[in-house]
Amino acid sequence: MRIVSDRILPLALAVTGILFLSGCGRKGVTKKLIIYSPHGKEMLSEFEKRYERLHSDVDVQWIDMGSQDVYDRIRTERENPQADLWWGAPSTMFLRAEKESLLEPYVPSWDTAIDPAYKSKGGYWYGTFLTPEVIAYNSHLIKKEGAPQDWDDLVDRKWRDKILIRYPLASGTMRGVFASIIARAYSRTGKPEDGYTWLLKLDANTKSYTADPTQLYLKLAREEGEITIWDMPDIVIQEMQNGYPFGYVIPKSGTVVLTEGIGIVRGSRNKELAEDFYEFVTSKASMILQANDFYRIPTRKDLDQSALPSWMTQEKITVLDVDWSFALEHEQEWLRYWDEKIKGRGKEYVGDVR
Repeated sequence: MRIVSDRILPLALAVTGILFLSGCGRKGVTKKLIIYSPHGKEMLSEFEKRYERLHSDVDVQWIDMGSQDVYDRIRTERENPQADLWWGAPSTMFLRAEKESLLEPYVPSWDTAIDPAYKSKGGYWYGTFLTPEVIAYNSHLIKKEGAPQDWDDLVDRKWRDKILIRYPLASGTMRGVFASIIARAYSRTGKPEDGYTWLLKLDANTKSYTADPTQLYLKLAREEGEITIWDMPDIVIQEMQNGYPFGYVIPKSGTVVLTEGIGIVRGSRNKELAEDFYEFVTSKASMILQANDFYRIPTRKDLDQSALPSWMTQEKITVLDVDWSFALEHEQEWLRYWDEKIKGRGKEYVGDVR
């Protein structure tokens, strides 16, 4: 059974919805699996249907929401867990959840087929996809060669009021991008101020902060903005499956590449079922399907490369060097500073002269 996106629903209402819907479903269903995920309705629906075809007694329920919302909800529910599986969010969030004992350890069958950098040392979470962040644009308004080609191009005044940004406090993706910008500035100077200054300039060029990815896509497609920063797979999905006029540029100096993870929620009422679904969606066949149909770049090294899209195996992506442990340690204070001192104040800083 599908639980639709609740990004606009209050926590209490969403939890009540889970409890209310738990008795619904197909005939013969005796088991229920609840998944929290930011992976979007397209991919979640597909794997819900595929799993239920093989397990007629299982009702897969999912809630599609931002990564930060998933983390906040699991943390809030720690004394009475509602979810069984957390599928998708940057590894920094899984690291934090691991430190707060929000996850159950589980070592999947493909443990040795992944780089140690992409998994928890204690087996609490494993990376599933590598997600490059790109500069996306509305191709009806901008040609690829005219779009920003690198990060610093985004703070050029020519883009004043033309940029849309997913509100970072609710987004693991944008928290990761903002934290990486500040972390790299910190590595050069020993302080975060240069990173804050860059974000002030970006804020000056930002027309609006959207509440969720769906609003981001719609605003960009409707020409309410011309440019955004978002993850490459979702931009390609919106272009290929929904026909949105989107294009993207991989920043030429290198880009932020986030590791998307998966983990079992501590206190899951259906741990064995969660483990089985975990194995199902991370199997070789599933990872190849996710690569081809949903543009996810797999972390598993044991996949048949010829079965993957050519752009995944041929396109070279320069990865920015980010100390993610350091970024995680300071992310909360940096994002708090952004929210209190930067958001909505960029034009005051740089002046409102176009």
